[in-house]
Amino acid sequence: MSNSVEIPEELLPADGRFGSGPSKIRHEQVDALAQEWKKLLGTSHRQQPVRQLVASIRSGLSTLFSLPEGYEVVLGNGGASAFWDIACASLIEKNPAFGVYGSFSRKFAQEAADAPFIDTTYLFESDPGTYRIPDFCPDADTYCWAHNETSTGVAAPIIRVPGSAEQGSLVVIDGTSAAGALPIDICQCDVYYFSLQKAFGSEGGLWFAILSPAAIERAARVESEAKRAGSKRWVPAFLSLSTALANSRKEQTLNTPSISTLTLMNEQLKWMNQHGGLTWTAQRCATSAEHLYHWAEHSTFAQPFVKDAAARSNSVVTIDVDDELNASEIIASLRANGIVDTSGYRKLGRNQLRIGVFPSVDPSDVEKLTDCIDYVAERL
Repeated sequence: MSNSVEIPEELLPADGRFGSGPSKIRHEQVDALAQEWKKLLGTSHRQQPVRQLVASIRSGLSTLFSLPEGYEVVLGNGGASAFWDIACASLIEKNPAFGVYGSFSRKFAQEAADAPFIDTTYLFESDPGTYRIPDFCPDADTYCWAHNETSTGVAAPIIRVPGSAEQGSLVVIDGTSAAGALPIDICQCDVYYFSLQKAFGSEGGLWFAILSPAAIERAARVESEAKRAGSKRWVPAFLSLSTALANSRKEQTLNTPSISTLTLMNEQLKWMNQHGGLTWTAQRCATSAEHLYHWAEHSTFAQPFVKDAAARSNSVVTIDVDDELNASEIIASLRANGIVDTSGYRKLGRNQLRIGVFPSVDPSDVEKLTDCIDYVAERL
């Protein structure tokens, strides 16, 4: 550690993982995998042990999000990025409207704009550090935005666009870095999709989505119309939401999933629900985030990147560092002391720290983190 500041051991957090994804995996999750490995790993995902595991996860998500009658939990391979293509193929009809306010909300919008069978993609943009919900568009059939923009640490409200229900439009929400960490009324959207390597403390490679009856009906209709002669739309099986739904109802996936990922996810869900569900996890994340924002607001060298306090995320916290200090040097010293993954989003290009405070992160470790940042900054 010759080029970095050595932090006294008594200042260090018990666990130094603060990534915004992949995020901290609790040792109890790994213990569960170690106990179940022979029963699950290396076995068929179409047999009862794995199907029971999938059923437990689907039930756990239904409980966590207090799903109303008719809403269903669906899963498939590929992560949330794959779900963008699934939405383009199976959900969006012709004219989607997007809220764009960071790298990931932009990527989904770009996928739709590139799809040859989608006519018009409406973009409602705002600068990084703010959010933008799409306006009502008379011919829009799908409204899309991110609950939490992982790249910037902005959280947007989830409410139906006024007039969208009357026109039969869907509301499709990217919940990747929000699901399980931020509160939501699931009735305010038709699709809430996410990966598992954030609040659910698991690994990547799978997507989950909560679908309303309207979304299920839309997918069936769009895919049926795609099969008609002369249709410009092609829905391969891997991108078919209806196929994913049919398999999920059998407690399986179209392709072989990562069983270890599912095991970690199941253990995390049980932990969340046993402690009080989404109310408990959201409060735990809020406690950690509030400490970071309060620390930054009173710091001599840092401040919250998101200026509007109401838009600040409680799962991914972004902190700007004054130009007199190099955030990369702070990050390097933290890493040399076992505190990892505090870098800002690379494409944002700011002198910044980005700290994941998902449910697995102990708020007491967040307090230790700010002590360590202060210690390093004073010596740089």
